[in-house]
Amino acid sequence: MADKDYTDTIEKWRKEMDTNLRRENGWLALAGLFWLRKGENAIGSDPDCDIRLPARAPKRLGVFEFDGNNVTLDVESDLLVEVNGMATKTALLDADQEDVPSFITFNDMRMVVVRRSKGVGIRLWDNTRQERFTFPTREWFPVKEEFRIPATYTRYDTPRVVKMPDILGAILDERMEGYLTFELNGRTHELVVSELPDHRLWIQFMDLTNGHTTYPSGRYHYTDAHEDGKVFIDFNKAYSPPCAFTDYATCTFSPQENHLQIAIEAGEIYPEHQRKLHQM
Repeated sequence: MADKDYTDTIEKWRKEMDTNLRRENGWLALAGLFWLRKGENAIGSDPDCDIRLPARAPKRLGVFEFDGNNVTLDVESDLLVEVNGMATKTALLDADQEDVPSFITFNDMRMVVVRRSKGVGIRLWDNTRQERFTFPTREWFPVKEEFRIPATYTRYDTPRVVKMPDILGAILDERMEGYLTFELNGRTHELVVSELPDHRLWIQFMDLTNGHTTYPSGRYHYTDAHEDGKVFIDFNKAYSPPCAFTDYATCTFSPQENHLQIAIEAGEIYPEHQRKLHQM
């Protein structure tokens, strides 16, 4: 049985994860993902618009002009539209991968340009979506302290490139700074990882629970900052990717190197109601 203080810490973290899922402009507020074509892309609630907004929006808010690389917003409606807090009628937009993305906000909605393997698109949030308030609470395995495992981080002399699939069907080349080794069930296991500037490590992994009790395409986990290569992998904090909650996320998934041949019965569960959501 896990130590009470440790269990309380994990339960608090899990509640924060659930709150973040429901926050304004969070994953459950996503309402659309639209891929741009070259030229004008009409924005509005009219069914003929390329970027279809909720019914309370103007029939035609304006257009996104796409030249194959850059995206420009031109507002035609009298509705107050802000880009990063400044009212405007036109703006050259920076995508979500830039240091300062151009967030377009109006009437409890938000949009941003995204660049993905499929192309350049527009992500839409609608903060009035009922899902923010009615989606069931995230579900987790009971906390098991044996799944908090000491590990050793080894940094590569030169970062290694691995093949990582995304939900759009592409295979991406992703840089890994190093790998973790750890012992579980009497065997040594290895995971390639990305290292963040604060020395936390990001892991995308699969195991034998995927498609049964956990999300089919794997789970994510951030470790705490490593100290001289020493760190804990805490599978009690393994969580489902955003694609488990919305069809408008563009997740990447575990590289082949991180397919563990053991069942990690810890962390987030993929319950029946979420399975049905993605079968609709």
